[in-house]
Amino acid sequence: MKIKILKLDERAKMPTLGSQSAAGADIYALEGFTVAPGETVLAKTGLAAEIPEGYVGLMCARSGIALKKGLAPANKVGIVDSDYRGELMVAIHNHSLAPQSIEAGERMAQLVIVPYLRAEYELADSLSDTERGTGGFGSTGK
Repeated sequence: MKIKILKLDERAKMPTLGSQSAAGADIYALEGFTVAPGETVLAKTGLAAEIPEGYVGLMCARSGIALKKGLAPANKVGIVDSDYRGELMVAIHNHSLAPQSIEAGERMAQLVIVPYLRAEYELADSLSDTERGTGGFGSTGK
């Protein structure tokens, strides 16, 4: 599959795959920034993408900066809909106790393109019974 990428800024770096079997493409910061502990910064990429109909872009954390710097997308996984043509941005949250920086051109997230099913929701009077039933958080653990 080919995803069309539009550079909105000449400094922007194209997404890259870190290995032959990488599911996510590395996404780079357009400009450097620092995030204070417990704060969130909206980081620009300088890129726009054309995601095909029937697919969604998932903007996910990079395990390296999550582990080493405590930085990850504030919304855990950002959704890039196929009809969005604006700049790809990442809300980066600092979970650590110290200010953390990302340099211009540094990898800050990864974009995974996946198919999805568009559901239609209908009001029901009841739902089918299951063994689990209404057991919620922690109900299936020992």
